[in-house]
Amino acid sequence: MIPFHRRKDGRVSARFRADEAQLLRSLAEEAVELARASAADDGSADPALRRLLPDAYPDDPEASAEFRRFTAAGLAERKEAGARTLIDSLGEPAAGSVVVVLDAEQATAWLRTITDLRLVLAARLGIHEDGDEGDVHDDESAMQRAVYDWLAAVQEFLVLAVRPRR
Repeated sequence: MIPFHRRKDGRVSARFRADEAQLLRSLAEEAVELARASAADDGSADPALRRLLPDAYPDDPEASAEFRRFTAAGLAERKEAGARTLIDSLGEPAAGSVVVVLDAEQATAWLRTITDLRLVLAARLGIHEDGDEGDVHDDESAMQRAVYDWLAAVQEFLVLAVRPRR
């Protein structure tokens, strides 16, 4: 990846290798599916869904269920729309590299979606706060951890690029 940078026209841009773009696209497609599942979820045991839509009132299951009933669908729709923005802005990865150019609204959607992707990976790895190593015990979990760390770098470069200049 060639990191995000601010262009003269105010938009931000980055270049991803084809395999990186495909990985982002695949993760965003999974995010769409998770967003749909979270809309129908009633607080299941899936830790990834609980991280995406946490209980508003952890000490009051009844109030949490009521809050979820009124907010889950709208929140899930926004999460799905953000993931679709990421997918659409990547286009169809081909051989070589993919250049992404984002306006402010698209950059915000990317940031929210990357946050969601990291939350899902953190839940699957047992990462509860910054600095946790998580449960990396085999090749698959090691790959998930590497993706988690890579997404953190993408997110950091994007944050730096969209930050207002002083």
